[in-house]
Amino acid sequence: MINISPRQLEVFVQIARLGSVRAAAEALHLTQPAASMALAEMERLLDAAVFARERGRLRLNTRGRELLPLAQELLERYAEFGRVGSGGGDELGGELRIGASNTVGNYRVGELLGAFVREHPHVSVRLRVSNTAEIVAAMLDHALELGCVEGPVAHPSLEVRPWRDDALVVCTSPDHPLARKRRLEPDDFAGARWVLREPGSATRSLSERALTSLPAGETVLELDQAEAIKQAVIAGLGIACVPEVSVIDAVAAGRLKVLHTPFLDLHRKLSLLLHRQRYRGALIEAFLASAG
Repeated sequence: MINISPRQLEVFVQIARLGSVRAAAEALHLTQPAASMALAEMERLLDAAVFARERGRLRLNTRGRELLPLAQELLERYAEFGRVGSGGGDELGGELRIGASNTVGNYRVGELLGAFVREHPHVSVRLRVSNTAEIVAAMLDHALELGCVEGPVAHPSLEVRPWRDDALVVCTSPDHPLARKRRLEPDDFAGARWVLREPGSATRSLSERALTSLPAGETVLELDQAEAIKQAVIAGLGIACVPEVSVIDAVAAGRLKVLHTPFLDLHRKLSLLLHRQRYRGALIEAFLASAG
């Protein structure tokens, strides 16, 4: 039997997440030599390295990527054993790392996290906000326990669960020529100047699909945040497809105008992501129950 300790597993998991022994030692409140010794002893017991050394950083090798979800599961089961054994019952603790694409992280964070945070005040939630492609990559690297994204995801390692309906709208500044038209047709968009999200964004992908049904226009700006796009449109730099939820305040204040475009399909599903290989302990199950 290989006698690997929980401390060695913690060091392994934190190095995998943070990329260095020093950062892992700080996160675990250890000295750097102690963390180095824990990793070295685990690799000795396994008779195999779990990291490749690349330009001063440690990156999981093939064996490490195989072992990481198992190490995470062992640590979560160990914590659950202690909680149940001590009579902790329903009092959950620990850390939950969640990734959200920009629309969710910036405009629906209350829907995503509110119930869970209220029900489990001793759980530390770490929210990472990025575009869909980056959240998917982090899920595949086991850097996140859960994801919530705007775009379609089709990867065999990830389970996709529908979460909420969502929609984009086409918006302009109130004094744009299109804003003054009583009835719009696709041909009215010929030569339009568009402000779009960056490649890799689900909003960008849906926008591009919708715009294929319109005459050719010009992309004048690519920005990585819906707020920046709103300000560009308000300033008259172009028109944009943005999440409907992101422009409610600006439209109510008269700073933006939403165009009526029934000829464009701008509806989509927001989805929760789970890694099929990851152990779904009490924290993940509690979050799924609250997010439903």
